[in-house]
Amino acid sequence: MLTLVTGGARSGKSRHAESLVADASRVLYIATSQIFDQEMAARIAHHRASRPAHWRTEERWQQLAEIITPDNDSREAVLLECITTLATNLLFAFGGESDPEQWDYAALETQVQQEIEVLIAACAACPSPVVLVTNEVGMGIVPENRLARHFRDIAGRVNQRLAQAADHVWLVVSGIGVKIK
Repeated sequence: MLTLVTGGARSGKSRHAESLVADASRVLYIATSQIFDQEMAARIAHHRASRPAHWRTEERWQQLAEIITPDNDSREAVLLECITTLATNLLFAFGGESDPEQWDYAALETQVQQEIEVLIAACAACPSPVVLVTNEVGMGIVPENRLARHFRDIAGRVNQRLAQAADHVWLVVSGIGVKIK
């Protein structure tokens, strides 16, 4: 079973996703963030410290089909946080060292979407309940720069694809989860 939890920044989506796996005897928590500065290091340290001790953590954003597999224990829920960070990491990895103003965003989106399809297939083959957390980035103003506009569009289409594949979709607003699928 695949569940997608979406919402804005600080909407309570992480807490809601955690509540969806709270009854599992074990949880595999997949963290997709990378440490690029001290602020992110502090955020990650806070998240690590706040997770229950019995949760197993994998910090990665690539080759997720290696840890979300048909061999997973069905009693261990999988919680991946977050898809938006995953998409960001993929975008910059595929874009390489070149200037984002010069990127071929259509080609990059194709690569990101291929990775999302691999993730969806892995989730479908996994006997564990899987919960994916993502940010809803399309409810604000149109971003002023090219990278941000393309990122918003790519993230929005990734979220649409995941919502289509998911068995359940939750939108979290102001700490309240509303089941939309």
